[in-house]
Amino acid sequence: MIFPAEYKQRRERLMAKIGSGTAIFRSAPAAIAHNDVEYNYRQDSDFFYLTGFNEESAVAVLAPHHEEHKFVLFVRSKDPEKETWSGYRAGVEGAKELYGADEAFPINELEEKLPKYLEKADRIYYHFGRDRTFDQTVLNHWQQLMATYPKRGTGPIAIEDSNIILHPMRLVKSETEIALMRQAADISVAAHNRAREFAKPGRYEYEIQAEIEHTFRLQGATPAYPSIVASGTNSCVLHYIENNRQMQENELLLIDAGCACNYYNADITRTFAISGKFTSEQKIIYDLVLRAQLQAISQVYPGNPYSKIHETAVRVLVEGLMDLKLLVGDIEEIIKEEKYKPFYMHRTGHWLGLDVHDAGVYQYGENPQLLQPQQVLTVEPGIYISPQIKPVEGQPEVPDRWRGIGIRIEDDVLVTVEGNQVLTAGVPK
Repeated sequence: MIFPAEYKQRRERLMAKIGSGTAIFRSAPAAIAHNDVEYNYRQDSDFFYLTGFNEESAVAVLAPHHEEHKFVLFVRSKDPEKETWSGYRAGVEGAKELYGADEAFPINELEEKLPKYLEKADRIYYHFGRDRTFDQTVLNHWQQLMATYPKRGTGPIAIEDSNIILHPMRLVKSETEIALMRQAADISVAAHNRAREFAKPGRYEYEIQAEIEHTFRLQGATPAYPSIVASGTNSCVLHYIENNRQMQENELLLIDAGCACNYYNADITRTFAISGKFTSEQKIIYDLVLRAQLQAISQVYPGNPYSKIHETAVRVLVEGLMDLKLLVGDIEEIIKEEKYKPFYMHRTGHWLGLDVHDAGVYQYGENPQLLQPQQVLTVEPGIYISPQIKPVEGQPEVPDRWRGIGIRIEDDVLVTVEGNQVLTAGVPK
């Protein structure tokens, strides 16, 4: 659990960075409803990171230049009749008492109240593109203030993207965030180990999914994303989620599944033989992917460029595929021209946190992000030899004995002061 003091500390850090500006954050759109059935609501990650507030139809305003109201929430008012149907609301008073707002207003007063938190700001910090209707609201207020700027000499003369300031903060996790991610990792480890124990020929992919997500729910967690349970040639489909096939002897099972604890995520992939023993071809490809993953993980340490992780994995995979005569030619040319892409078409990982593909820049122009302690990322190389694989021009046709093998191995890795720690090491590989 993250306590109010940490949310306050995050807001204070952000306000220190925006100086005389005003930052505006909008909650995620309302949960989808279909034929009078409501689905689970998922708060916008930036909004949640700064407030811990988990209701829809809300706006957070950070105005460090304001004498009294530096943190303002606009929220839905209390409404006993609607709360009977859709759940309790914090209301205006709860926004102050429970979430630490210096001032709070009903959301229907936003148009009236927002200008007083903008008129003395030198710029607005806001991220466009998540809510087009609200985007227009922000633009309208900015344009109105700019129209009166010659008379007043104050007001926001520019709008800057809040992501540029906020996301580097999200990229480096606090001890509390890491604890939640450890919890999510431990539960996900238990789910993967249960799945491996339960899987056998004749069972259906959805039965494995049920065991995984049952483990999540038993421990108070929720699926971080749709679970991928891919047997046979389905293992060559990166985002396979149908999970309806019956598993057979001598096939592989690729499971990509993780849970979330208080929105903080885990993300694990393992591939294993359903019958308990690889075929010779499966074992060769598995060992190659594992070697690539272990060498890529060895590149996770402070000060090392993020790009080295992917570069290392690619080189190991290409060398292995060349040894198998699945790729031919000059290794540097193959890597530069990405002739390996029919076998390995994605990057070797991503940032992990409040989002499964978490906030944070990977590269600044030609300069890669340098790894820092308390960042968390995935390392997930793979080889996918689809039955329909078509090599690039000049590369050999793939013999049938390799086709249909898809293997990915993924772990969640914490950057530490000394190097790294694999949070998901409890699942065998």
